[in-house]
Amino acid sequence: MTEKVQIPRQESLMGPEIQNPFVHRFEFTVWDYIRIAFMSVTIAPIRLTLAFSILALDWLAAKVGFIGRTEEDALTPMTGWRRAMKIPLYFLGRLQFFLFGFHWVRTKGTQASVDEAPILVVAPHTSFFDPIIGFMTGLPGSLNRIENSKWPIFGTLVNFLQPVYVSRKDPNSRLNTIKEIKRRCQPNSGWPQIVIFPEGTCTNRSCLISFKGGAFYPGVPVQPIAMRYLNKPDTFTWTWDGPGAFSLLWLTMCNFDNKLELEFLPVYKPSQAEIDDPKLFANNVRAVIANALNLPVTDHTYEDCRLMEHARAKGLPLVAGIVEFQKILNKLGLKLETLQEQLDRFAEIAQSEGYVTIDDLAKYLNVSVSPALEEMFALYDRDGTNKIDFREYVIGCSLVAETANGEETLELAFRMFGGDKGYITSEDLTRILGSSFEMKKEECETLFKLVDKDESGQITFDGFREYAKKKPEYAQLFMTYQKQAAPQQTNGGHSIGNGNGMSKKSE
Repeated sequence: MTEKVQIPRQESLMGPEIQNPFVHRFEFTVWDYIRIAFMSVTIAPIRLTLAFSILALDWLAAKVGFIGRTEEDALTPMTGWRRAMKIPLYFLGRLQFFLFGFHWVRTKGTQASVDEAPILVVAPHTSFFDPIIGFMTGLPGSLNRIENSKWPIFGTLVNFLQPVYVSRKDPNSRLNTIKEIKRRCQPNSGWPQIVIFPEGTCTNRSCLISFKGGAFYPGVPVQPIAMRYLNKPDTFTWTWDGPGAFSLLWLTMCNFDNKLELEFLPVYKPSQAEIDDPKLFANNVRAVIANALNLPVTDHTYEDCRLMEHARAKGLPLVAGIVEFQKILNKLGLKLETLQEQLDRFAEIAQSEGYVTIDDLAKYLNVSVSPALEEMFALYDRDGTNKIDFREYVIGCSLVAETANGEETLELAFRMFGGDKGYITSEDLTRILGSSFEMKKEECETLFKLVDKDESGQITFDGFREYAKKKPEYAQLFMTYQKQAAPQQTNGGHSIGNGNGMSKKSE
C-alpha cells in the first residue's frame, strides 16, 4: 500500500483492553500431566462415582419436597416442613462439592441479611461450578434459564428451589423477570435472597463484561460478591471457545484441592439517580467488584456470543464475531439483527482467516487496488494493521459507507459516470473506472454485467442504486472519485463530504 492516510479516531469507539473474554486454553506443565495421569487412575473415578451418588440423594430429597405442592404453592415462599427439606439439600450439595475437590471455601467479609440486601450480585460468572455460591449462602433463590428446568435430575432440584426463570427466546421474558424479582424483593415478602450473576454468560475472568439490568431494576440494596478461583492451571473456566464440560469436570477432579474464595463486599445502597437509572446502578456495582478483583471492565455481552456462533455458521473463526456489543448498541444504535446481516456480508468479503485485506475488498467490489481504494480501506482499518476485522467493518459501514450512501451521493455519482442522459453505458463505466481506479477494460466489463441485470446494455439509476445499496462500500469510492475530480469538474455546484472523504457523521 502507499503512504497511509491518517484518520482521526473517536476514542469512545476504540477497542477494549481485553479483546476476547470468551476464549480459554489450557497451559499444562509436565508436573500437571503426571498429576492428571495419577489422579485419573486413582482418586478421580472414586470422586466422580460418589458425587453422582450424592446427586441421586439430592433428587430424592427434592422429590419428597414436591409432595402435595400445587401450582399456587410454587408462587409463594416455602414454609413448614417443605422449607425444612432445604436442610438435607444443603448438606448433600456441600458434600457433593467436597467430592469435586472444593474441600474448603475461603470467605472474606460477611453475608448481609435479606432485609439489608434482598439481592446478592456475584461476578465474574465463569463455570458450571459457580452454583457452589448457593450452598455458601444458605440456598437463596436464583435467576435461572428456563432450559435448566427440563434437565433430568438437575431440573427437579432447580424447580424445588423456586428460581426466577428467564427465557432468551421469549420476547416478554425480560419484563416478566423484572416484575417477579421486584415482587420477591418487597419488604417482609418472606422470600429468601436472590443470587444473580448479572453478566448473563460465562467469561474467562480476564475482565467484567456488561451487567444485565435484572438485579438493578428493583432499585433495592444489593450485596456485591467477588468470586475467585485460585488454582493454576485453570480447569474451571467454561466459556464459548474452549474445552468442553466433561473435560473440565474431569480435570477439576484431578486436582488435589480446588481453591475458591468468596469476598462479601459492603452492601451497596443505590442513590436516587441510580434507582432512576438501572444502567448507572449496574455499572457502579460492576466497578465495585472490578476494583476488588483488580480487573478491567468491557462492554461485551451475551449478544457477542450469539455473533460468535453466527460467525462459526458462516465459516469464520469464532473470534470474528466479537464486536463489544453494548458499546456498538450505545454508540451506533445497531441491534443484533442488523449486526448479523452485516456479518453475513463480511463473510462474503473476508478470505483471510476472518479478516478483510485490501485484496479481499478489491475482489469483492470487482475493482483494482488503487490509491482511491487504499484511501477508503484506511477509513475502515482503525488500528492500521492492513486488515479489517468485523468490529472495524461494522464501525466503518456505520460511519463511512452507509452514511455516504444517501440519495444525493448516488445521484451525483450516477451523473459523474455518464448518467446525465438517463443511463450509463459500458464505455462510460470503463472510461471513469479506468482513469480513477486504474481498472482494466475486462474488469470494468465484468462489473458492468453484474449491475446490468437485464442485459440491456444500459445501467439505469434504479439498477445503479440497487447495486450500490447491496454493496455500500461503493459509496465511499464514489466520494473519493468526486473529491479527486472536483478540481476538473464543477459537478453542478454539488460537493459531498468534508474534505477527507468522510461525511459529516464522521469519526
